[in-house]
Amino acid sequence: MSYKYLEHSTDAFIEVKAKTLEEAFSVAGKSVVETIIDLKNIQEIEEKSIKVKGRNLLNLLYNWLEEIVTITITDGFAIKKFSVNIKKNTEYEIVSKVSGEKLDLKKHGFKVEIKSPTFHLMEIKENDGVTMQYLLDL
Repeated sequence: MSYKYLEHSTDAFIEVKAKTLEEAFSVAGKSVVETIIDLKNIQEIEEKSIKVKGRNLLNLLYNWLEEIVTITITDGFAIKKFSVNIKKNTEYEIVSKVSGEKLDLKKHGFKVEIKSPTFHLMEIKENDGVTMQYLLDL
């Protein structure tokens, strides 16, 4: 389970590698938080539940990334730990528990604001594990 930044001139282009979809979505959430703030000073004080739906996996990934940006920047909650469960009925759904604390830009070391994820360059490959790529508009 890991992620890395790929070469891009203006935005954050990220690649995630994981064994399962759940792990990949968890790492993707972590990558969003770590792009915005420094993860090391976040304490697990409070727990929140997150539900996100998507008609397919790419739509689910976009909605998931957008929700993590909203929780971090708009709601002011710094997430340290992700627990992700993915269900598929007529559409995909993530049911997640996250833990963290109220965002403190001095304590958590603000890096950059993410405007939104984008579908441009987004992909998910499932073969011998999961590889995701996505672009975050800064």
